[in-house]
Amino acid sequence: MTTQARRQKGAASAEHRFHNAQGAEVKTRDEAFAPQREVSPEAVSTTAKLELHNEAAVTWQLEVMYNPNTYPYVIIGGHITGTISGGPWNITGGFMGETIRLDAKRTSGGTETVTIVGEFHNPPAYRGTYGFNGDTSSFKHTTVYHC
Repeated sequence: MTTQARRQKGAASAEHRFHNAQGAEVKTRDEAFAPQREVSPEAVSTTAKLELHNEAAVTWQLEVMYNPNTYPYVIIGGHITGTISGGPWNITGGFMGETIRLDAKRTSGGTETVTIVGEFHNPPAYRGTYGFNGDTSSFKHTTVYHC
């Protein structure tokens, strides 16, 4: 290695900068990736709009809040509206990535739940099944991303 190459390599590593999740510059890599206690759950969430269609002309609008810093994305909340039986529903959890699992509970205070499962297909959509009260295979669906 030439002297010039060593100087360039040393200069490149000396200029390496680290930033934490809030974008502030920090001194070390450990500081950059350290857990941020002051970050609220809302600060690490984003929303996706999906629309579920089944064979019986049922259409549901899903607003899904998820953590974009995970993969598969961890679903942390949201709601379902539309022609769903007895809606609206609160989304209580799940994940989405190569597959989706979405759990929701009726907002009217009952104990009824719905679970949606599926596999990702292009154009961006999930095809699978859903069911009520612990069943996941009662009805077929296609759930598409809504822009």
